[in-house]
Amino acid sequence: MIYLIEYDRPNGRIVTFEKFDDTERVKAETARLHLDLKLSHNSVEHEVVLLEADNEEALRRTHRRYFEDISQIINSVDGHNQ
Repeated sequence: MIYLIEYDRPNGRIVTFEKFDDTERVKAETARLHLDLKLSHNSVEHEVVLLEADNEEALRRTHRRYFEDISQIINSVDGHNQ
């Protein structure tokens, strides 16, 4: 799967989250480009990324910063160290 994420870093939240099949790479890249251009035109400084993962669970594991706040990440790390 390919995931398009627009992330508002100052507020720590996902604004856009779209899924594309692996066969829709061009569609995903076009969507990312259009979103980037729209945000730039409106002077919005959000992070826009395309990420690949087998499924959403794997994506949430490998890119936790988009889905959890810092306290959640720290708590889960502290819980594994005990």
